Amino acid sequence: MSQDLASLHHQQRAYFASGKSRPLATRKACLQRLKKEISERQEAIHQALYADFKKPYFESLISESAYVLKEIDLYLKYLKKWALPERVPATLLNFPSRDYIYKEPYGCTLIISPWNYPFNLAMAPLIAAIAAGNTAVIKPSEKAPATAQILQEIVSAVFPPGQVSVVTGGKDVAQGLLALRWDYIFFTGSVAVGKKVAEAAAPQLTPLTLELGGKNPCIVDETANLEVAARRIVWGKFFNAGQTCLAPDYLLVHEHVKEAFVTHFSNALKKAYGEHPKTSEDFARIIDQEHFERLEKLLHDEKVLLGGATDPTDRYIAPTLVDAPDFRESELMEEEIFGPILPLLTYRQLEDLDHYVDRYAKPLSLYVFSTNKQFKNSIVDRYAFGGGVINDTLVHFVNDKLPFGGVGHSGMGAYHGKYGFMTFSHQKSVVKRGNWPDIPFRYAPYKKKMRWMKRLMKWL
Repeated sequence: MSQDLASLHHQQRAYFASGKSRPLATRKACLQRLKKEISERQEAIHQALYADFKKPYFESLISESAYVLKEIDLYLKYLKKWALPERVPATLLNFPSRDYIYKEPYGCTLIISPWNYPFNLAMAPLIAAIAAGNTAVIKPSEKAPATAQILQEIVSAVFPPGQVSVVTGGKDVAQGLLALRWDYIFFTGSVAVGKKVAEAAAPQLTPLTLELGGKNPCIVDETANLEVAARRIVWGKFFNAGQTCLAPDYLLVHEHVKEAFVTHFSNALKKAYGEHPKTSEDFARIIDQEHFERLEKLLHDEKVLLGGATDPTDRYIAPTLVDAPDFRESELMEEEIFGPILPLLTYRQLEDLDHYVDRYAKPLSLYVFSTNKQFKNSIVDRYAFGGGVINDTLVHFVNDKLPFGGVGHSGMGAYHGKYGFMTFSHQKSVVKRGNWPDIPFRYAPYKKKMRWMKRLMKWL
């Protein structure tokens, strides 16, 4: 296997060195072929996602295939503009000159994608990498084998192996790939694995993007529209059965509205998934048995307000609301839950929130439901987070004009739209000067020029 990976890596190096991936017309043609292939295989993509974890058709459409097609259309529309050298103002120290920023591909890139959105989170960075003129190797998660298979089929139908390849397998394959020298690494996954990826990249000084996660707080104050808040939190938390890196991880509800909020939350759950969510065709399953057992264990000895049912034969965990888990002792409050379990904690005043939010590393997302302008602004200013939404959940992900990424332990770097193109492009600075005039002031000897240089530097 290591020999095969080395051979593939060498093939990628040779392809990039040939210059075939760099012409703008070639990049656009690749994206057009990719769009055509995905469009023709949309039904097969949805079937693969359902086979892996019963992902609902609607969720597959808006968060996987349709999202990717929308991203391709954006690149086809703006790629020429984004790829142009950008002229910037010159400094008088270089007068006369013309100064530019060139967008240059890094070279051979490695994309390691996760299982929770296995099509989107492999394809979206691939689109950016190809649009920027790179080659790419994709390592999809082994936990979603049906989607990995169709990724491989699509890529092999669109690209020659030296330009883009999909490599399947487990941890040993990922480790083998990380042992090779890449020009850029893009990883989406857990914080724990992200640290290992960063460690593997460090000896080679390989630049990288880490799209991770964290314990995302969702704050509901006493002025919030509780009916709307409950409906939108139910949607954001239980979309993809809670297996979303930017899903609300725990609720912080003002104590004066807790009882009313729980009532609205219960009503929203029933409206979304019926009295028996297990029979709903709109609720996904847990990805594998290991993840199921971890989540089921988190419910032990907790006070369940809503839901709580589990079925290991179907990898089903009901949408669940847990009341007041012990903030210091409960396993629910230790790490990102990444499943359909939502703890509910209460607070009295703004300062109380620090006790909860500041305990954890900077989250990927933060949500606040309120009609109090001062409170909303205070939350945004008070806490650091990758991105967030006021009075909704998840929706910042779909705006391609917003960079998507974490901060600190929730990740580094960002992508989506132009930000993805810039992530996979080295910004190369170039100053263009002529041969005249050639002012001798800057050349040695310097002895009689220091007084004038000091004045000049102050003036500039």
